[in-house]
Amino acid sequence: MTTTEEHEKRADALFHALADSTRRDILRRVLAGEHSVSALARSYDMSFAAVQKHVAVLERAGLISKRRSGREALASGEVEAIRSVASLLGEFEAVWRGRIGRIDDLLAGPE
Repeated sequence: MTTTEEHEKRADALFHALADSTRRDILRRVLAGEHSVSALARSYDMSFAAVQKHVAVLERAGLISKRRSGREALASGEVEAIRSVASLLGEFEAVWRGRIGRIDDLLAGPE
C-alpha cells in the first residue's frame, strides 16, 4: 500500500468514527479523562455490547486507546489523533479558501 493509500485509509477510518454522535460523545468524555468502558455504557440508553462496539470503532481509528486495570477496560482519548483530524480539515479549508479567492478575483473582474 502506498503512503497516499494509507493516508486515505486513515482518513476514512477517522471520519467514519466521527460520523456517529454517540462516538463523538464518547470521544469527548475520554478526552476529558480516562473512563472505564462500563462507566461509559451506563451513560447511554443502549446495551453494554453496543457501547463496546462504538469504543472499538474509535480505537481502530486511533482516536482512543484502552488499557486493562484489573477486570476493567479503561479508555483514554488520543490527542495526536485529534490533531491529525484537525490537519485533514485544515487541508480541506485551504482548498476551499483557494477556490473562494479565485471566485473573488473573477467577480472583481479585470482592473
